[in-house]
Amino acid sequence: VQLQASGGGLVQAGGSLRLSCAASGRTYGMGWFRQAPGKEREFVAHITWSGGSTYYADSVKGRFTISRDNAKNAVYLQMNSLKPEDTAVYYCTARNVPGVVTTIGGYTYWGQGTLVTVSS
Repeated sequence: VQLQASGGGLVQAGGSLRLSCAASGRTYGMGWFRQAPGKEREFVAHITWSGGSTYYADSVKGRFTISRDNAKNAVYLQMNSLKPEDTAVYYCTARNVPGVVTTIGGYTYWGQGTLVTVSS
């Protein structure tokens, strides 16, 4: 399965962006990670296959919303009230087995990343 992320860009603090990720095939849980310059890649959000359960990092809870459209094999990340510390490359990811994880090793498929820059 290949993942193609899009939607990154430059936005002012307080603004919004919506990331999209299209998968070439069916997957189970899907998620988003991000990696800021000089920092390790970190978990952002996860959504189960059914879309019935979502999980977020504390740093984005209440500001970001993950959703998916299984008919399109796609996952989205709506990011509101963006802060400069949200600046990072955002990676779409997916699992090939059921279950919820928030660690990098729990995901099988990774997209190429899309850059989000939030200016102050």
